[in-house]
Amino acid sequence: MGEAGPGPGPGPGPGPREAPEPEEDEAVAAAAPGGARGGRAGPRGGIRVLKRNVKRNGSRSSLNRSRFGSRERDWLKEDAGRGCVYVYGRDSAAAASSDLHLVLCTVDTPASEICDGEGGKNLFLQLHGDLVRRLEPTEKPLQIVYDYLAGLGFDDAVRMQEEAANSDLSCMIRFYSEKPCQVEQLDRILLSGVYNVRKGKTQLHKWAERLVILCGTCLIVSSVKDSHTGKMHILPLVGGKVEEMKRRQYTLAFTSAGAQAQTYHVSFETLAECQRWHRQASTIVSMRLSMVDLSCYSLEEVPEHLFYSQDIIYLNLRHNFMRSSGAGSLDSLCRSAKNYFSFTFGVLDIILANRFSQLKSLNLSHNRLGEFPVSLCEISTLTELNISCNGLHYLPSQIGKLLNLQTFWLDGNFLTSLPEELGSLQQLSCLGLSFNNFCELPAICEKLVILDKLALAGNLLETLDLAVLNRMSHIRSVDLRLNNLKRATADTLEGNKSVTHMDLRDNQMTDLDLSSLGSLEQLHCERNKLKELTLSGFSLRALYANSNCLTAVSIYPVPGQLTCLELSHNQLQHVPDWACEAKKLEVLDVSYNLLVELPSRILSSLSLRRLMVGHNRLQSLPPLLEHIPLEMLDLQHNLLTKLPETLFVKALNLRYLNASANSLESLPSACTGEESLSMLQLLYLTNNNLTDECIPVLVGHPSLRILHLANNNLQTFPASKLSKLEHLEELNLSGNKLKTIPTTVANCKLLHTLIAHSNEISIFPEILHLPRIQFVDLSCNELTEILIPEALPGALQELDLSGNTNLVLEHKTLDIFSHITTLKIDAKPSLTADSAPASAFWSHGVAEMAGQRNKLCVSSLALGSFAEGVEAVYGMFDGDKNEELPRLLQCTMADVLLEEVQQSDTMFMSNTFLVSHRKLGMAGQKLGSSAVLCYIRHDVADPASNFSLTVANVGTCQAILCRSGKPLPLSKVFSLEQCSEEAKRVKEQKAIITEDNKVNGVTCCTRMLGCTYLHPWILPKPHVSSIPLTVQDELLLLGNKALWEHLSYTEAVSAVRHLHDPLAAAKKLCTLAQSYGCQDNVGAMVVCLNISEDSCTCEMHGLTLPGPGGFSSTTTKPATPSSSSGIASEFSSELSASEVSSEVGSTASDEHNAVGLDGSLLPRQERRCSLHPLPPSSVFQRQPSSATFSSNQSDNGLDSDDEQPVEGVMTNGSKVEVEVDIHCCKGKGLEFESPAAEYSSCAPGPEDDSGLVLIIQRQNSVNSNTVQRGVKEKCELQKSLSTCCLYGKKLSNGSIVPLEESLNLIEVATEAPKKKTGYFAAPSQMEPEDQFVVPPDLEEEVKEQMKQHQENGADQEQKEEHAVTLPEEFDTAL
Repeated sequence: MGEAGPGPGPGPGPGPREAPEPEEDEAVAAAAPGGARGGRAGPRGGIRVLKRNVKRNGSRSSLNRSRFGSRERDWLKEDAGRGCVYVYGRDSAAAASSDLHLVLCTVDTPASEICDGEGGKNLFLQLHGDLVRRLEPTEKPLQIVYDYLAGLGFDDAVRMQEEAANSDLSCMIRFYSEKPCQVEQLDRILLSGVYNVRKGKTQLHKWAERLVILCGTCLIVSSVKDSHTGKMHILPLVGGKVEEMKRRQYTLAFTSAGAQAQTYHVSFETLAECQRWHRQASTIVSMRLSMVDLSCYSLEEVPEHLFYSQDIIYLNLRHNFMRSSGAGSLDSLCRSAKNYFSFTFGVLDIILANRFSQLKSLNLSHNRLGEFPVSLCEISTLTELNISCNGLHYLPSQIGKLLNLQTFWLDGNFLTSLPEELGSLQQLSCLGLSFNNFCELPAICEKLVILDKLALAGNLLETLDLAVLNRMSHIRSVDLRLNNLKRATADTLEGNKSVTHMDLRDNQMTDLDLSSLGSLEQLHCERNKLKELTLSGFSLRALYANSNCLTAVSIYPVPGQLTCLELSHNQLQHVPDWACEAKKLEVLDVSYNLLVELPSRILSSLSLRRLMVGHNRLQSLPPLLEHIPLEMLDLQHNLLTKLPETLFVKALNLRYLNASANSLESLPSACTGEESLSMLQLLYLTNNNLTDECIPVLVGHPSLRILHLANNNLQTFPASKLSKLEHLEELNLSGNKLKTIPTTVANCKLLHTLIAHSNEISIFPEILHLPRIQFVDLSCNELTEILIPEALPGALQELDLSGNTNLVLEHKTLDIFSHITTLKIDAKPSLTADSAPASAFWSHGVAEMAGQRNKLCVSSLALGSFAEGVEAVYGMFDGDKNEELPRLLQCTMADVLLEEVQQSDTMFMSNTFLVSHRKLGMAGQKLGSSAVLCYIRHDVADPASNFSLTVANVGTCQAILCRSGKPLPLSKVFSLEQCSEEAKRVKEQKAIITEDNKVNGVTCCTRMLGCTYLHPWILPKPHVSSIPLTVQDELLLLGNKALWEHLSYTEAVSAVRHLHDPLAAAKKLCTLAQSYGCQDNVGAMVVCLNISEDSCTCEMHGLTLPGPGGFSSTTTKPATPSSSSGIASEFSSELSASEVSSEVGSTASDEHNAVGLDGSLLPRQERRCSLHPLPPSSVFQRQPSSATFSSNQSDNGLDSDDEQPVEGVMTNGSKVEVEVDIHCCKGKGLEFESPAAEYSSCAPGPEDDSGLVLIIQRQNSVNSNTVQRGVKEKCELQKSLSTCCLYGKKLSNGSIVPLEESLNLIEVATEAPKKKTGYFAAPSQMEPEDQFVVPPDLEEEVKEQMKQHQENGADQEQKEEHAVTLPEEFDTAL
């Protein structure tokens, strides 16, 4: 008998094929009807169905894995319309199920053919791990998969074929040969356990150990071994009974109700357990159910046990797959009750039975009905019917039979009109028609005299006809959000006295006159294009008109009942006069306008409680003469230099004051006598000009809980003043010039947050004695040591000490801090031999703050050295309320990007997001995350070109480029409020946008990674933009939603542009956001760019040689990235070689010689920049350039005989290996000061008239994400076009070259023996032929040659000054 199973034939036949695994050819030779291996399969009989384990693999190259043989791969590659689908067995919980089948098929293969090959009757489809529906026989599974992938954002057919072959896709779309039994749907578990069970009233059955669950109103009995996948017996208990058995101790008999009642006997081990089950079950059997919730159960029919629930009043069948035709469907209502048992249990068959005569509420939303079930109109008792989101195009005329209907929801359909018969429903009071296709107000609503609420949000209305609305005198509330309204018209002057609430948000209206609505109490008209607004003030209580272009708002008469007025984000130049006369006004928001003055009547109002006038142009405030009830005052982002002198005296109820981002130099006094009556609790004064003189004023506010004084001019904080703020809970003093925190901070027993980064603090404050301290941020200071108590406070959760370059923590201290949830310190420089060199063109800093929330849901990705070349990747991820997805993306997205870059040069960024979306797996089914990813690299087609920046984002995370001091947005905000195109797309796909502007009430974002259960409304396809980087590019800023909501692009750029430390810059952005009112998680990343046209990006032997353009000549503090991103800081330039040696060990070894021999470096062509092109071999040939000085000396650096160090050579037994790189330049104006002249070549070539300048390159093993700073060179290296930098690199023997002030090789070698301990070695040359050892007897001769170099330095410098022509640029060696 030949081996069974057809291999892929030469033709693209539609028959499905299952892919054999090559290593199992013999084992899997199951008998398929007909055909030897390689034969063409018949339409059905040649399908081989095998059961085997298919391992999950998230790799991109799924088609090349061992699950496919070579013939299968060839067959798939012949046509992109071919592919494979995974068919799972009944067990949905098994990750690697033995019932998993891999079936090869085409896009034309129907589900019926796959079912025949699988030996089953049906094929089921599950999306996002949620509902499971039965596929119709004619549906095509592979086409469904391809359509799904195309909807995600894939547009390449070959790529979709590869993605479909990836088993990870099963978390989003999965096929089953049998409908899975999902125990997680049967929630509401009350009791459970493993007990001995016997079925039946008689003793015919034996006792057996079973898993027993009391869930909801049912008793579930199943096998212990296969409790989630095996057969489950469900026993309805409502109407049944539970009894104690007398013949067997601790045993209960559970009996269901009905003619075919069943009984299960359960034996318990203890009396207490038996009584607990008996008590709980007795409660259930005595229930008379009035409400049954069967939503989200993937039901095609109502379960049988529901028939015995007699008095159902409310039935919820939302989000199922109820059919509108066929057996057990919704249109079988004409079937009589006596014929009921001859058919499959269907939805409305049960409803029509006498037992459901009391049904009043029925929810059939999200059931894919397609048409309205006419049989529903026979249920005359219905008072509430919800049939939303079913794809309905019309309503039948029989709808008029539902005479008792009061609430009717028809949202999310395709209705364009309503039947006349609907007018007979005289008890209908609420009609939901949102997100349909209505172009005008339905005239039939005029006949519905009791109707008081008309919901028409998300339709296609372009004109608001007030005349039609006037004829509907019974309508009180109108919802017209998210339409296309452009104007409101009125044919007559007749007023409307019925409408009290109107919602016109998110339309396109330019002017609005609703003065005819005399009874209007509340109006929402945010996010339009309104320039003028006219209203009636007779009944007006609340007006919300934010985010428009209003220059004038007219209300007549004066709204005497007005309590809330919000006019922010408009173009108002003055507060309307009628607002000053509103006697009951409590809330006034006129922020983000053009106000230059504030009327005294507003500030002196006797009713105003909350006043927001931030982001205006106020230069002063009117004086206060009377006591006012003001409780909240927001004055941020104005031009104020002082506050009213009597502010705190007259506003005794003031609890919140935000005066950040002004020009305040002083604060008014809080008391006139000895005792202060101030109730102020929250005070934000960040980003002003306050000095130490304002501190005594703060004592007048003894109730202060939160105090922000960041970014001022504070130099000291008097200890006596701080001790009086006993109720202080949060203190922010960052960005000042403080040198210490007073010891009296210990008196603030309630303090839980101290933020004092970016100061000059050198002494650790005494805060670890505070009992409630939770968060401490002392980063970017000058701390050198920490004195800690014997025991840390139990509440301490986070301690940030990063950016303190001189801080050294002992192991004992680290052990004590190990109990803290988050400890941020500067990691020691990477000392691994394979550590990548630091990029000279960018450095970064990251800051993440939790704010008022108890967990941080923001993560960042920062790789300053990415892949092989000079590349970088930066990202920010915001999970809103979940922390799982941001962390997953932080760990996986860089690897996905690296793999995608190798596969595609055009779609790599988009595919990175789509693949990351898939890799989220089950975590991404219900959770979502915004993301922004930035990739810096050279153009692939031209490696010598400038850098290019590619940015992709979804959600609300954004990236901003600072170019010439101005912000350049690179991202697109995907939210309903800020992206009209996305809002239109979501509306067309019939999503329900709730009143808080969220898709299905979940999120305001329309594109995210994750949240797959909201597909297709929420998509992962990103917005991608690419831009070449230039010399004018200074910064790259990344932030989450909370950051950009409180900081404008311009302010963010101007706030950090002058800072040299990117960590301090990122911290400042987060601090500003918090001081401006942010209470949510906030994350910021600052990438300092140092891109220049003459930046050298050559690669020498696999190592990148950065050019001079990437270095900052003057920096006050090394750039230290945030430790939260796992970035190690750089060495301080003051760190001696002995200190480094003591850290890493000092065992001399020659292992470094193998670096050039192991062949581990990639044998690819060196990349050269435009300054240093690869020279032709006929003109130039590289010469060995490494010399090794060796001497047998004692470990103390002195000769064992004369105890005197030998000048110029290493005397501790190790080697000095010098890598010399010579750039030959001939030109005018290339001037070098000493000691550069010392390196002139002693053997000039044919063009020796130009002189040779020897530049030393040193490589340091600092982390690849940091920029080398603080190197003060005696020669002006920035003047040379061919200058490179000298790093120190750790050798295999543990030695390392520290950062020195001079790049003079001779000085380095001379200073080496003077170190107290440790070995010293310069980096070795990579190539083995460059190893050259100077014997001891030639050391004196070498010293003489070195001195000769110094003597010839002056002559060489003169030759360079008089050089006229510029020679060819090339590299050579000494």
